[in-house]
Order: sequence, then structure tokens, then C-alpha cells
Amino acid sequence: MKMPFNCLRLLDYAINATLVLSNVILKKQDKAGMLAFSKKVENRVFAERRASQMHKILENLYNIKTDFFESDFSRLYTDIKKNINQRSLIVLYTNFETMDGLHRQLPYLKGIAKNHLLVVVFFQNTELNELINKNAENIQEVYDKVIAEKFSFEKRLIVNELKKYGIYSVLTQPENLTLDTINKYLEIKARGIL
Repeated sequence: MKMPFNCLRLLDYAINATLVLSNVILKKQDKAGMLAFSKKVENRVFAERRASQMHKILENLYNIKTDFFESDFSRLYTDIKKNINQRSLIVLYTNFETMDGLHRQLPYLKGIAKNHLLVVVFFQNTELNELINKNAENIQEVYDKVIAEKFSFEKRLIVNELKKYGIYSVLTQPENLTLDTINKYLEIKARGIL
């Protein structure tokens, strides 16, 4: 989540999307909360409908720091199991790059999805898309294009793998994150699947 994109980190996009989504959720008379995790779960705001909820969420989002450590999904799973007793919509912002990365965390994601409606939100690499769409003019560019297509294909495989286990996903470009996440929430509300 520390990866830069257009002068912001992916984490910054996730923070902005969380703020807007939380506001929409509260306006729809649902409860909103949030938590952040890396090596441990922190910056938690329990889901409520109070007038002060947006301020609490904003304050906790402001205090989030990121690092280059791999996030501990087992701690996230344990924390959710312990602290969220009612079936809830959980929007998880992360950035799986490979199927191997997903498979390491899949047991925890499946565990969360067993009791909650889980939406995993992760990012398309737009620089790879530019490389894929560019005409290759030499052998090196052909190699680069093939590798870029492999990584792009792997992201689509991740979406299909999550779907296989009943886990919803949003694969989006960073600049479309807020809109795509809100649309997924509104789709879930409209379909009444929570």
C-alpha cells in the first residue's frame, strides 16, 4: 500500500475512499467503522451510527502509517472473529500482485467470508496497462509487454479465485477507487445480500 501512483500512495487512495464510503454508509443509516492492520490491528473505530462517527473515522485514518512489512492476515482474521459479532460488510483494501500472495492469505479471507460479506479491493497496475497497449518496436519491448500481460492476467485470476469462495472483489485503478467501492456498496445494498 506504500506504492506511489500520481504523487499519492495506494494507502492514500484507500484512506480517501474509506472517508467517502463511510459518509455514504452513514447517510444510508447503516453503521460505519474501520480498522487498519499490518503486523498488528490498530486505529480501530467500532461500527456505529453516531453523529460523531465521521470525526472518529477521520482522526483514526489520519494516524495510519504504512511500512514495507507483509500484513498479518491471521491477526486481522482473529480480531474480526473476536470483535465483530454481527454479520457485517467488510471492505478490505489490499494489493495482491500474484496468486501466490493471494494463496498465502486465502485461508484467512475464507474464514472472514464465512461469517461476513467480504469485499476485497485491490489495484490494477495502470503502468502495466500502458505497456500492454503500447506497440512493441524491438525485442526487449516484446519481452516487457509479455511480462506485463502475464501480471495483468494474474490480477484477473485473483478475482476469479476469490469469486470461487464467495468473496466479492473490486479490481480498480487507483483514481477510480472511491467510485468503484461506493458502487459495490450500493450494489450490495440494492441486492439485499447482507
